[in-house]
Amino acid sequence: MFKGSIVALITPFKNGVMDVDKYVSLVHHHISSGTKGLVPAGTTGESPTLDHNEHKKVIEIAVKESNGKIPVIAGTGSNSTAEAIELSKHAEASGADGLLIVTPYYNKPTQEGLFQHYKTINDNVGIPIIIYNIPPRSVIDMSVDTMARLFELKNIVGVKDATADLNRVDQQLKKMGPEFIQLSGEDGTALEFNNRGGVGCISVTANVAAKLCSEFQEACLKKDNKKAKEINKKLMPLNKSLFIESNPSPVKYAASLLNLSSDEVRLPLVKVTEKTKKEVEKALKIANLL
Repeated sequence: MFKGSIVALITPFKNGVMDVDKYVSLVHHHISSGTKGLVPAGTTGESPTLDHNEHKKVIEIAVKESNGKIPVIAGTGSNSTAEAIELSKHAEASGADGLLIVTPYYNKPTQEGLFQHYKTINDNVGIPIIIYNIPPRSVIDMSVDTMARLFELKNIVGVKDATADLNRVDQQLKKMGPEFIQLSGEDGTALEFNNRGGVGCISVTANVAAKLCSEFQEACLKKDNKKAKEINKKLMPLNKSLFIESNPSPVKYAASLLNLSSDEVRLPLVKVTEKTKKEVEKALKIANLL
């Protein structure tokens, strides 16, 4: 259903407002580059600083412009269950193929609270839900047992795992089996993640290396380890450079060099430093993108 290189789409801005033309061109760039899915309104899309109208708009445009050619997994998570339901219902009505729901940040719910949060969203929609487990940003970590309980529900189909703990892939595979979709949320560990049973990555790097990331994931899925390792070696400096400072500031700078987007971000994020710029430029050259 959802596999391969799936891009966590940036949201281009121009003078403080969404640059619709650039956003539309980004969607078509990914379709032509072999990207296997779009994730609008995720963290990389600066969802925390998109207002509700903008949040809905980026999803609507992604659905319209992709026109069924590749799936759209809308970022509709919130630390308010009611808000997550509202955004999720809108995404479903807009034609999204799935939902990416982050574990509630700041509130610090218990495992039972996590279960009830996702169950309530599940009960209010009719499209697949991918759990987004990212303890570094949300503070909480969903346990494998809680995931297993959620997997019994009609719409919960998998996880975007950004725990940086590769042992979790094995644990989740053992507990839920291969039907539970495991997508990496960390470009730097995607190779090993896939070797252990993952089927793709929701990628930041794919914003600026769409074709390479697509070829890398295809090689992984075909068990062509030699090719996967070769491409991964080219991508690793870029994977690292894009997280020197808070995402998505570095990837937006990289996108600006490739004329894919401006490097404009919204406060409290700021543009990257000159030192980071040099690292990003060097990494793009290693990957033969610049």
